[in-house]
Amino acid sequence: MTTQLAAVSNIALPAGFGADLGKGIGAIALYAIIGLVLMLIGFYAIDWTTPGKLSDLVRTGKPNAVIVTASGMLSMALIIVVAIYFSASDLTAGLITSVVYGLIGIVVQVLAVRTLEWVTKLDVGSTIQDDKFAPASVVVAAVHIALGLIVAVAIS
Repeated sequence: MTTQLAAVSNIALPAGFGADLGKGIGAIALYAIIGLVLMLIGFYAIDWTTPGKLSDLVRTGKPNAVIVTASGMLSMALIIVVAIYFSASDLTAGLITSVVYGLIGIVVQVLAVRTLEWVTKLDVGSTIQDDKFAPASVVVAAVHIALGLIVAVAIS
């Protein structure tokens, strides 16, 4: 019986497995915190640069505000995911590069979206406050997502 237990306790777990697992869990937690903070910064960047208070408009159910906000958050998530994915392999350097790339990506995304809205002459402020669906919100959403993809690929 003791021999069988000894054989079972040596089943394919290499030395240091527990330490590696702990480091991996710690890295996941740190990247998740950085991702959450960057998402919050991204949301407030979109909110701050968009006419009207997006969180209030979303809360009251304005359909165009929901579309614009959701697409903005999706585009920010794309940027942040790629920033984390292409960060350095060393944990500390990876966390720093994720933050830097994420912040630069958020700034570039916001500036690019606002520039395209200005060029296309879309009145985003009145669109997001409308109680009825406006096709222009889909254009703004497409711009958010397209530019999020472009910025994300630029990070890679």
